[in-house]
Parts: sequence; structure tokens; C-alpha cells
Amino acid sequence: MRISYEWLKSMVDVPDDPRELVAEFTRTGTEVEAVEKVGANLEHVVTAQVVSKKPHPDSDHMWLCQVSVGDKNVDADGNPVPLQIVCGAQNFNEGDHIVTAMIDAVLPGDFKIKKSKLRGVESCGMNCSARELGLGSDHEGIMILPEDAPVGMDFTDYLGMSDTVIDCEITPNRPDCLSMTGIATEVSAMLDVDTHIELPHVTEESGPSASDLVDVTIDDPELCSRYTARVVRGVKIGPSPEWLARRVAAAGGRSINNVVDVTNYVMYLTGQPLHAFDLGKLTERDGKRHIVVRAAADGEKLVTLDGQERTLTSDMCLITDDGRTPIALAGVMGGLDSEITDQTTDVLLESANFSSGHTSRTSRNLDLMSEASIRYERKVDGTNCANVAEIAAALFAECCGAEVCPGIVDVYPGEKDDEPVRIDFRPYRARSLAGAPITNSFITSRLERLGCSVQKNDVEHYVVTAPTNRPDLTREVDLIEEVVRLWGEGDIEPTIPAAKNHAGGLTPEQRRVRRIGATLRACGLSETSTYCFAAPEDLSALGIPETGRGVPVKIIRPLVAEQSEMRRDMLPGLLRSVAYNLDHGVPNVALYEIGRVFFGHENRSQPDEPSYVCGVMAGRRADDAWNQRFDEYDFYDAKGVVEALLSALRLAKVRFKVADPETYPWLQPGRAAEVMAGGQVLGWVGNVHPRGLRAMGIDVPVVAFELSQAALLRLAADELPYVDVPTFPGVTHDLAIVVDESVTCETLLQRIGSAGGKLLADVRLFDVYRDDERVGKGKKSMAFSLTYRAADRTLTSEEVEKAHERLVNKVCKSTGGEVRS
Repeated sequence: MRISYEWLKSMVDVPDDPRELVAEFTRTGTEVEAVEKVGANLEHVVTAQVVSKKPHPDSDHMWLCQVSVGDKNVDADGNPVPLQIVCGAQNFNEGDHIVTAMIDAVLPGDFKIKKSKLRGVESCGMNCSARELGLGSDHEGIMILPEDAPVGMDFTDYLGMSDTVIDCEITPNRPDCLSMTGIATEVSAMLDVDTHIELPHVTEESGPSASDLVDVTIDDPELCSRYTARVVRGVKIGPSPEWLARRVAAAGGRSINNVVDVTNYVMYLTGQPLHAFDLGKLTERDGKRHIVVRAAADGEKLVTLDGQERTLTSDMCLITDDGRTPIALAGVMGGLDSEITDQTTDVLLESANFSSGHTSRTSRNLDLMSEASIRYERKVDGTNCANVAEIAAALFAECCGAEVCPGIVDVYPGEKDDEPVRIDFRPYRARSLAGAPITNSFITSRLERLGCSVQKNDVEHYVVTAPTNRPDLTREVDLIEEVVRLWGEGDIEPTIPAAKNHAGGLTPEQRRVRRIGATLRACGLSETSTYCFAAPEDLSALGIPETGRGVPVKIIRPLVAEQSEMRRDMLPGLLRSVAYNLDHGVPNVALYEIGRVFFGHENRSQPDEPSYVCGVMAGRRADDAWNQRFDEYDFYDAKGVVEALLSALRLAKVRFKVADPETYPWLQPGRAAEVMAGGQVLGWVGNVHPRGLRAMGIDVPVVAFELSQAALLRLAADELPYVDVPTFPGVTHDLAIVVDESVTCETLLQRIGSAGGKLLADVRLFDVYRDDERVGKGKKSMAFSLTYRAADRTLTSEEVEKAHERLVNKVCKSTGGEVRS
């Protein structure tokens, strides 16, 4: 929401320095994104007077002018001298007061004024039209100022355009702050000052009544709970008054003409979107125009004001001409066929309340966002439609010379669901929750400044009636939140929460979760937190099967189509983070996240929410240096991180099993493994399949892992069993065994460990050798270092040889291998 400081000053008393108000916004929970000075883009643009006007010597339509800009241009002695300007406009005469852009001025559109020659004659500036100054659409001629306009004054000062605009991020629960009156009310409560908001009213009505000219029907009250229509006739289309164009521009709009500007101005003023239809373009039947609000038919077409043809669905709401021809997409954008043109004389003014949910879905499904849809999807105050229509009608009379027809067509079907909410409120409860000495007088005054009505039943029991433009105030705790933020959370002294029979400290589970994070950070991974929302195609894009992941948990009102359900796997979100970093010039990425996924069920309201530990690694292990080049992350880096994590949690009997490509299709075959401990699967580790990486827009290898947090915590141990330091020497033997290529190292280690018995203390693989001639085709030689040791004595050579021979025989027999000589 762009807040014009000049406009705000006309509604409520604010500090002279906008920075003080910005600090108050931040203190009370409204984020300020930017503060900008309006008018700075019109530097070197001044008021001027035409001293002389002569025909250009080499043109039949251009004029050679001498233009006085006062002391903005002086000679060597410091005396004012006029500028010579070549001008092609035809609407001015000698003596007229105009607006001139001098050399070095930069006009809207990044158009810089330079000294130039036009048809061989030097020109030292430009006489400006309203359009060139960004103050309207009129470009038929230059802007003519009143005769008493000063000469040589900065144009921004002359117009009072030296304004400050505060751009605030308004949270979705505060639709009231998407209007200047709502912001003024908020500032009144923040600063404890009165508002002085003056709204225009219709003072004169004439001609036939609106109900004689227009009939309105609402087919589905779920789509539209209220529709009001007013009629104004004899509209004179033209440029807007300067004050109107200036305020529309400050609010972020673009001045088009007086009719469009009035509707936009009233929306920025009140938060109620309006739409103006050309009454003459609507079908007349029985002496009336018939507006029908209905649902669109699947496949129905509408060309919107932006010139795009939209294909509609039955979930969208339409404004139609007599129920047949669509003329507007309700709450989003008008239709091209009924737009206001220079030939428009009679206007039908719409002020309505459309369903927030349907408007939001329509806007997102059509990828068509507008100022109106932003307000409707956050919920508009339906009780104010008629009042806003009157404000707009009064401005049509003032700015467009229109005649306002008597009365208003107001269709309000069904029960009114926007009646004020009454809330029981206990001041002592606010003090208790806040831990601050908030007085009853502070509570009462601030709630009333927010528009609430406060009825005191007794000292500690109030009944508060919330204003209808605050749909976020429905419970006592909502009112307490308002009181606390206006009091100032930063002014509340921190205290230790009261507790009974509780010594504090972390639970064993919390300590283990923290150990997981600390270990992964020590391995070089950075913690991140991705969205719990996901796109429906995330799993299929990576090739992750849905088996065992339940049904998707759909979001009723997603903010974007790509986040319409709760995630069922953490890998897609982390891969998006990798893609984002790579796209922004960060080549080495190592991230982890500890979070939940959501597995829904057909016949249960609550989904399962298991937690997982997931990590991704892409690029190199470190940035290359002048004397060293680091390798890219590979499978063994990710496996090493997993091993370090399992070691830190002191998990026993950990092993890695080759991952079945059919079970893990999102991983690259031959570069993926299941992680097992205690006879159960903890998760997986491996290279993400290139097919899935391409779907995520990643063109470099990525290794990843995912482990079940519940399994990790269940199998983790806080202490390891004590093992005495060996006091007797060990005896080492090497064993090189030739086996088929299909026999894995894991298999050999298991067989060696089983055959070695109690005397085998340690086994370590130190070599793998392949040679078709020396070892055999389809064979490999794997060499192990075996250490034998007894805990209570020194082993004799005979004992070791006997145990080693027994081990060799068993391993060769069970694996089909033979000892390499």
C-alpha cells in the first residue's frame, strides 16, 4: 500500500518528519518496504511565461519562442534572461504561463532534456504537456497555467507535489489498511490523535431515478452478496483535475481520464473497488438496462480491458448484460466492450461485494492480478457499498460535470453475514497475557480509535463491537493483540515465565535433534527452511512414486498455483533452493533441512506429519584457491556426511545397501544406497537422477540424502558401552580374494566378520584390482587387512593361522571366491 504523506495529512495529524511515522509503523507491526520522495523526477521543471512567439523560419507548424524562467536562467551579470525554445504545440500565445523543462531535466519515461537543434535552430528546453509531466493523458497541447502563476518556480513546489510516499507491506488479515481512510484510522490509534476525514456527498440529484434506468439480478448470492448501482448522466470525459491525478499517481496508479481516475481514487480512499460501465453500450429492454450477476459457463469467453481473451470456468463470477453478454469479470477486471471512451456520456457505477475465495481463484487461475482483486480476495466491507457509491457519484458531479440520478439500486440477497461482531473482553486478561501494566483507559481509547465500540459492563468486563471493515477481529485474543501492538511489544519488560514443579532444560529428544543439526553444520552444510507448500507435479517431476505417501493435502486458498498442496517430500524444495543459488551465481551449495511432510488420508481429517532430515550438495567442496582445486561433491561425500551423523548419534550396526532402481527411481542407478541400522531402513543417500535435475532446471550433479528423524531418535544412544583399551598385541594378516564382479564389498565384509569369530578384531579393505588376464574376465580382487586379537592373552602363531585358515575356507565357500596368490 502506497501512502501519500500529503494525502494522509489531510485526514489525520501526523509528524512533520515522515521518518517518525515510519518508526511508528515498524513499532506497531506494519512493515515499511520503501520511502520515496515524489516530485524528485521533475527536477529542473519550472513555471514559465511566453515572452514572444514567432514562426519557425524553416517550418510551417513550429514556433520559435522566448520563454522567461525568472532567475532559473541568468546572463554573465546575473540578470534573468529568457530561454529560446522551439515548440510544435498550437494552443498557446504570447503572455501565457506554461510549464518548461530545462536542460538536464528528466521527464517520466526516462526522457532527458538536452540542448538540441530543430530544423537548424537551437532549442534550450521543452514546453510540456500534462502527459509529458506524468500528470494526465492530455497531450494535444502544452499545459497552460493560470494568469497569476509565478514565473521561475519549481513546478513541484507550485503544485504542492513535494510529497513523500511510504510503501507498506500490508498483511492479508488487514484489508482495512488497503485504503487511505483505513491507514488514517490506524495512524490515529498509533499516535492517539483524532482523525478529520471529510468525504464528499451528493448535494443535488436530477433526472429519472436509478431504479427506472437499471435493474440488477444476482443469480448466486454465494458469488456476490451485495450489488449496488448508481447512474450519472451527461459525463464530460477529459483530463482529471491536478489534485485528483496527483493523488492517483501517488497511490501507484496512472492518470487516464476523469472518469477512470474517480473510480481509482475512491478505491484508494475507501478500499472498495468500483467499476464504471458505459451505460449506452448496454442493451435496453423495457426501458431499462438489466445487469445480471451469474456464474460463468465452462469455456465461455471474455475480452478484458487489457485486450486479452480469457477462457472462463464455472467457478468464476461474471457481470453480464441482460444475463447473456459478459461485460466484466467480477472483482477482477472489466470487459473491453463496455469500457469508458471519449464518447461516453452516461455511466453505470458499480459498487459491490464479491466472494473473496472465488475472486482469489479467478485471479490466480487466469494469472490476472489487479488492484480490485487484491482487495476483494482479502474481503471488502459489504456494509459500505452504498456509501462508497455516493462518494463516487459526488466526485463525478464535481470532476466530470455529471448529473447524478436520484436513488440507488441496492440488491442484498439472503442473510447479511457482515453484521458487527460483539466480543466479551477482559482488561485484566490483556494485562496477564502481555505481562505489562496496560491501563483500562489506554485499552478503551485505542480500541475506540480503531473504530470499535466499547461498552463497559463493569471495571473488568467490556463488550466490544468490532467494525465491519476488520474481519480479523472475532475473538478476545484478537483484541488483546491489537492492544499489545499499540502499547508496543518493545516496551514490555522481559520476565521469566512462571512455572510449577518444572526444572526446565531440554528433553532428550530435543538434545538429539540439536545434535543432528550441529553435526550437519560441522560437515559443512548450511541449515535452510523451505516452504511446506508444494506444487502437485513435484513428485512426478522427480520420478518419486506416491506409494506410501498418502493422498495430497490440498490448500483451500493457495497464494500461488505452484504451492497448492502440502509437501509430501522435502527433496523438491531443497532442489529449488539449489537451482535458485546456481541461477544467482552461487556455484557451491550444501544445504540441509529438518522438517515435516504431510501424508493425508481419504477418511481422516488429520494427516500424518512425519519429520525427516534431508540434505543436498552440489558444486565443489570449497572454492578453488590459487594453489588448490577441489573436487566436485560425489556420492561418497554425501555418504560420509550420513556416516558422521549416525556416528554422532551413536547408532549401532549401520550398513549401506545398494538401492533398488525400481524402489528409488529418483536416484541414479549404481550411485545410490539404502541406509540401514538395527534391521530397519533409515532412509537413502545417492545422486539425484539427471532426469529429475533437468525438471528442476539444474544442469550440474547433485547428491542428496534423506533420513527418518523418528527412526534416528529411536535408535540413537546418549552413551556408548565402555570398551577397555587393548592391552595385548594384535596380529595382522592380509587376504586378497578373487570373486565375481557381482559380489559386493558389503557381502564380503559380512562373511569375513561372521567367519572370523571372537578373535577377529578389525577388517579393512585397502585395495580393489581388476585385470582380465591376471584376475579373469568378470572378476575382481579385493584385498583386506585383518587384525586378530584376544582380550585376555597374547595369541600364538598357531592360533592365528588356524583361525585365519578357517576364515578363508568359509569365505571362499560362501562367496565362490578363491585366494589370489
